[in-house]
Amino acid sequence: MRHKIDPLVDCVFKAILGKDENKNLLIHFLNAVLEPEKDALIRDVVIKNPYNEKEFVGDKLTVVDVKATDGKGKNYQIEIQLAVHPALAPRILFTWSSIYHSQMQEGDDYRKLNPVISIWILNENLFPGTEAYHLDFSLLDKKNGLSLTDHLAIHILQLQKWKSDKNIKNEKERWLYMLKEGKNADTENPPDPLDTEEMRQAMNVLRRFSENEEDYLLYQNRLDAILLHNTWLREFEDIRKEKEQAQKETEQARKEKEQAEEKVRRLLLLLKEKGIDADEIG
Repeated sequence: MRHKIDPLVDCVFKAILGKDENKNLLIHFLNAVLEPEKDALIRDVVIKNPYNEKEFVGDKLTVVDVKATDGKGKNYQIEIQLAVHPALAPRILFTWSSIYHSQMQEGDDYRKLNPVISIWILNENLFPGTEAYHLDFSLLDKKNGLSLTDHLAIHILQLQKWKSDKNIKNEKERWLYMLKEGKNADTENPPDPLDTEEMRQAMNVLRRFSENEEDYLLYQNRLDAILLHNTWLREFEDIRKEKEQAQKETEQARKEKEQAEEKVRRLLLLLKEKGIDADEIG
């Protein structure tokens, strides 16, 4: 490749999984991540918001995801998130709920609703306290282990938690390898983990962004927008932390003042009990 292309940049990622010509890659990715039983494998999907380079043009960093529906009516949403922020978890749930709610039109009833499965690929850890790289969330009663419904499923893939290893165990790990290491791979002579029909097809997308001037310019513009967005995100996060620290210090100073005043009050009471006038001591 003339230039290194990061498959985690949204326009590239959506070109890999969100173009009708690459629909087979989307099906392969979904089956790899969700690991359904053999008789429940996803055979076909309809991409509801196909790749369109116009949605990436301009400085505005819009939400770019892949939405699809399979033959059984199940809905899928896939999104890349390069930077984690405090409101990410609510945002994940909100986007899921928006898709779920959008299935209902006036005059419909609740039987029309079908499952919505969201897959979020995170370049930073949302849950640093666990070593798991694949987290699978659903609606469960924790005490009795009962499922309310299978309509809600949110999968989070924490790329930092998965350690790149050429000893690939399954197709999910192959995709993770491509996402993490694809930008450094030789597209003409890919390493063993990427030397499959699907991975070569995905790497061809990287080559196109690398060698086509118009595509590379789009990639650079999106990369600059993401870096600027993340810079402001970090700045606001630093300000928030500084504010919290200042509030903690103010609260600590208030407590120390109250403790000092309480000590003085107790001392004055003790002196009074002993018949000593504190003013005379001064």
